[in-house]
Amino acid sequence: MAANWMRRSFVAATCATTALLAACGSSSIDSAIAPTRIITFGDAMADVGQKGSGYTVNDGSLFNWTQQLASHYGLVLKPVSAGGTSYAQGNARISATPDAAGNAGTPTVKQQIDQFLANPQFKADDVILISAGASDIIAGMAAVQAAAQTEAQYVAATGQAGKDLAAQIGRLSDAGAKHIVVTGSYDLERSPWAKALGKQALIHQASLSFNDELKVAIKDMGKTVLYVDLAYYVNLFEANPGGNGFNNGKDPVCTSVDAGPGIGIGAGQVNSALCTPSTIVAGADYNRYVFADKVYLTPNAQRLFGDYAQQTLSHRW
Repeated sequence: MAANWMRRSFVAATCATTALLAACGSSSIDSAIAPTRIITFGDAMADVGQKGSGYTVNDGSLFNWTQQLASHYGLVLKPVSAGGTSYAQGNARISATPDAAGNAGTPTVKQQIDQFLANPQFKADDVILISAGASDIIAGMAAVQAAAQTEAQYVAATGQAGKDLAAQIGRLSDAGAKHIVVTGSYDLERSPWAKALGKQALIHQASLSFNDELKVAIKDMGKTVLYVDLAYYVNLFEANPGGNGFNNGKDPVCTSVDAGPGIGIGAGQVNSALCTPSTIVAGADYNRYVFADKVYLTPNAQRLFGDYAQQTLSHRW
């Protein structure tokens, strides 16, 4: 089993590098679908600037994986706040409020979908992207730290959040969406946040619970739903940064400290929504870091995953 896992990791890590994407065969297959519209829901992992900035180094590039995927089809993805079709918003939870940072006004993923389904007009070639879960994992950990729930309750609650996300995906499918791409959360055990807390094992259990329950609940939606494994991809980035074009898979590159609740991991922490090329570690090349802050990814990591997600999509539809 260990040998097989290592072989799979090596192959995937090799295919993840930008220079070798074509050699792995993905680019040789043209997608049959040519979407004219991409619609997204979720949290900071899919937020393309709902409040003016994304959760990464805001350098004016395609800084989010959903934008990168859209660019393969010649599409420009903008937030709903700017007249676009991306409903995702940083710190949004699946169905619970307040959000990860304590803001009751942030639309949950359910509320984002409610807003869209108030006037659903799906086109046959629409692609829906959903990336969420991190905010529920972060909020649950804060409740554990505040002794508001036990560790066992935390893991159970994140599992329920995975089921809740599956229910929202089902609503979209039932309403006529035919191409729904779902990522779940990456394993936040890998994040600088989990390591700083010294709670990697617990946060791993919560991340696994979320993703496992989500995948079980969508297993019968295979006709319209595609799961793309963000967790596996970030594992490769963090564990083998050099093999994927990075030189730092452990530390945040941004220095943009937020005096407020920021991304929900506490006051006085780096918040990448405030990060620009002028607020990074001195002398650092942020394109060679995996993490922008203690949770969210740099533009280069986002783009690499966006390429992978598009290739996976092209194999399916």
